[in-house]
Amino acid sequence: MALNCGIIGLSNTGKTTIFNCMSNTKAESSSYAFSATKSNIGIAEVPDPRLFEIDKFINSEKVVPAMVEIEDLPGLAKGANQGEGVGNKFLADIQKTDVLIHVLRCFDDENLAHIEGSIDPIRDLEIVNFELQIRDLDLVERKIVRFEKLIKSGDKDAKKGIEVLNKYKDHFENFGNARDIDLSEDEKSYVKDLQLLTEKTVIYVCNVDDSSAINGNIYTNLVKEELTESSAEIAIIAGELEAEIAELEDENDRMEFLKDADLKEPGVNKLIRAAYDALNLQSFFTAGPKEIKAWTIKKGMTAPQASGVIHSDLERGFIRAEVMKYNDFIELGSEQAVKDKGRFHVEGKNYVVEDGDIMHIRFNV
Repeated sequence: MALNCGIIGLSNTGKTTIFNCMSNTKAESSSYAFSATKSNIGIAEVPDPRLFEIDKFINSEKVVPAMVEIEDLPGLAKGANQGEGVGNKFLADIQKTDVLIHVLRCFDDENLAHIEGSIDPIRDLEIVNFELQIRDLDLVERKIVRFEKLIKSGDKDAKKGIEVLNKYKDHFENFGNARDIDLSEDEKSYVKDLQLLTEKTVIYVCNVDDSSAINGNIYTNLVKEELTESSAEIAIIAGELEAEIAELEDENDRMEFLKDADLKEPGVNKLIRAAYDALNLQSFFTAGPKEIKAWTIKKGMTAPQASGVIHSDLERGFIRAEVMKYNDFIELGSEQAVKDKGRFHVEGKNYVVEDGDIMHIRFNV
């Protein structure tokens, strides 16, 4: 199950710097607005120390963490919905993503001009929201036109659809985001095919200077105040500092650098986990002498559904799942010890997989 995170924001906010901290591929950042004309795409590992704790007892040939696809989308500009900057291509690219990481510039730098002439993260947030809302409004209005034609042909459901779409239209015209509209799931089904941009889960990243990495600054305080009534996650990350950490190949050097900066772990690690949580995702593990691997699933998935993430044949021919709880395995140190203590579980098709389950799937096709 691939997770795609789209990094958005105005030009010169530090988007590409954040991307480079997270991704296994590096993109060239620039101080010139609109220098990027296409998205940068990379893969990031989902940080999970549990994999390496399991490996202490198994000594597997390799450890494979869950992966997240990261897409650094070109900087947005006021008027993007009318083609400004990279315009509509940028907005179309956002539709492919699962969660948006909205980078807000919360640092001063006289050598890096702001596209709007001053540092104001709230204004920047509103500019991006407006451009996304206008795009969504256009999509809704086009569907209204299609439904009006269906009504003329006698389609009874189209009338209900137009009623719902007009609620969205009014909402966008009042600067609302689709994720905040108060409608039933049945009503929301009328716009599911539109992949509305403002429906997507958003994590806000306040990109700060090094000295503000721990406690933030006046700009981050403004963002927190603005989003007080929102359930959105807010992360404070010193992009330039994190970029320096990411460039260090030796793990001990990284840990020393983090210690000097009074950080327990890179902020981007928390960001990736926040994206996981925001999308209601979790991991289960498979473990053996050749490989220990984390698999991404939606919370609430049954054992057969989780098996299908590994391979469709496992779901189709599912017989049972042999399950060890992570904490039991770490406490007791081996599969046999878990069995001896009566904590080894054999589960059927109705078992709901829990985060951190170590599973072996029995199947027959």
